[in-house]
Amino acid sequence: MALILNIESSTSVCSVCLSKNGKKINGRETHEKNAHSKILTVFIEDILKEENLKAKELDAVAVSKGPGSYTGLRIGVSAAKGMAYGAGIPLIAVNTLLNMSFGAGQKINAAGNYLFAPLIDARRMEVYTQLFDKNLIPVNKTEAKIIDETSFSKELEKNTIYFFGDGADKCRQIIKHKNAVFIDDMHPSSDFMIPFSEQAFKEKKFEDIAYFEPFYLKNFIASIPTKNIYG
Repeated sequence: MALILNIESSTSVCSVCLSKNGKKINGRETHEKNAHSKILTVFIEDILKEENLKAKELDAVAVSKGPGSYTGLRIGVSAAKGMAYGAGIPLIAVNTLLNMSFGAGQKINAAGNYLFAPLIDARRMEVYTQLFDKNLIPVNKTEAKIIDETSFSKELEKNTIYFFGDGADKCRQIIKHKNAVFIDDMHPSSDFMIPFSEQAFKEKKFEDIAYFEPFYLKNFIASIPTKNIYG
């Protein structure tokens, strides 16, 4: 049982929650674009102040490790590493796509064979994705996948697949199979990290604070900012 601060910043959503013994006791979340750099530390400070806690009194800090937005991940991981190092507490990393799939499982009531397909927008017709079964066991590797009419066709013949995430809208127009189901308004959240950070703490699955890096999946390519850049 542990007191853990959970940080999720891998997409345009920025959220932080405090969990105790696997249950949420406080949290903040915003869907405001370009807000990560200015709001994340404020969320953390507000939660600790409201709970009358200092960082060193936490048992661990957990962060969503990706894949996702390069900038969002960098901001979240930098904050988590700084807190872990400064407070002398362990650092835990949680897979973002697993986080999302757990959240989707809370929204559906389904039987039989089905798969979760979290989709994070990677611009143009590309998404970051990985398939999970109903027990949240991965059935393939994480990939940066270009979406076309044949995407997931093999898996859709045998299973209902639930698609969700900020990359789902562009897939909805292309993937028309009868077994494809789209879940609206489903995004990563620090709330969904709680069971995984709690389990990792119990099993002492901690990251090396000095060397841990987010799971970017693709190399960052600098470009001229236009829109949909997470700050």
